[in-house]
Amino acid sequence: MTNLARYEYKVPSVFDYINRFMDWPSSETAYSPNDASFVETGGWAPSVDIKSESDRFLITADIPGVDCKDIEINMENGVLSIKGERSLFNKEERKGYTRVERSQGKFYRRFTLPDTADSDKISARSKNGVLEIEIPKKEKSLLRKITIKEE
Repeated sequence: MTNLARYEYKVPSVFDYINRFMDWPSSETAYSPNDASFVETGGWAPSVDIKSESDRFLITADIPGVDCKDIEINMENGVLSIKGERSLFNKEERKGYTRVERSQGKFYRRFTLPDTADSDKISARSKNGVLEIEIPKKEKSLLRKITIKEE
C-alpha cells in the first residue's frame, strides 16, 4: 500500500466553482456582484454604507481622490444615483515596469429609496474623500379607510 492511499481529496463540483465565482467580490472593489446598486462602468466602485435612522437615511461613500466637482448626484423617480470619475494620480514608472496601486475610471451607483424618503430635502457634503448624503424621512402616510357609498 502506498502513502497516497492515506490522503483524501474532494474533487470540487461545478457548483463549488459557480458558488465561489458568484459569492466573492472582485479584488479591486468592495461591492458584492449581486449588488443591484452597482452599474459596471469602470475598474472600481466606491464602497458605500447605508444607514436608516429614526429621522433620516444616511449614505456614506468612500471616494478618495475624486474632486467634488467631478461627482454628480441625481434623484429621479425614487432612485438616487451617484456618478463620477477618478483620474490616475499614483503612477510610478521605472525601467522595465509601471506600478499603479489605485483603480481609476468612471463609477456609477444607484439606490432605490423608500416612499418615506423626502427627495426634496436631500443634502450632500464631502470631507477627506468621504461623501455623505443625508436624506430626511417624511411622515408616513396614515392608513385611511375609504367608505363605499351604496347607490
